[in-house]
Amino acid sequence: MIVVFLGPPGSGKGTQAKGLSRQLGLVHISTGDLLREAVRKGTELGKRAREYMERGELVPDSLMIALIEEVMPQEGGFILDGFPRTVMQALALEEMLKKHGKELDKVVLFELPEGVVVDRLSGRLTCQGCGAVYHVKYNPPKEEGICDLCGSKLVQREDDKEEVVRRRYKVYKEQTQPLVEFYRGRNILTSLDAGQSLEEVSRRLLEVLKNGG
Repeated sequence: MIVVFLGPPGSGKGTQAKGLSRQLGLVHISTGDLLREAVRKGTELGKRAREYMERGELVPDSLMIALIEEVMPQEGGFILDGFPRTVMQALALEEMLKKHGKELDKVVLFELPEGVVVDRLSGRLTCQGCGAVYHVKYNPPKEEGICDLCGSKLVQREDDKEEVVRRRYKVYKEQTQPLVEFYRGRNILTSLDAGQSLEEVSRRLLEVLKNGG
């Protein structure tokens, strides 16, 4: 099974992809994680991507397509989380899959309003040491500014600052809407209310993938 998760930042698609990959034995490919790792390591791709990410803009198609071609599994199923984000990327994905005799089975759109996205992301804190994620309102650390797990300092990522989050959401809506219509035309798109509880979204997601609707 090959699945694409679409949705604004903060819609929970990454969390759901991690859980689902374990349940169904699928590889989880998160472009956000891949890009942040490239930035952390200071690779050529990371250096080029960093300036776009810090401005809340989408990384150019050519960079993203090259990244996915590099990591796409040759065998077995996988979940793409964060790719494609434009119609050009979607067409490139179809070509990549066709080369290996595969095709996309399902696209799931996680829907969430801007206000909820801003609330979820602008309150997020990340541990500089182990990478654990907290939230000032929903999942605060026991000691303010300190990670419960390793004692390292908690920081707000540049792309989680409110003005950047709002820009990311605007860019997402403008650039991804044509992609939603593209997949709707392919008759493989299903929408989910990502504002429900984690458990309810997981239940509905499994239902969609196992039963097709």
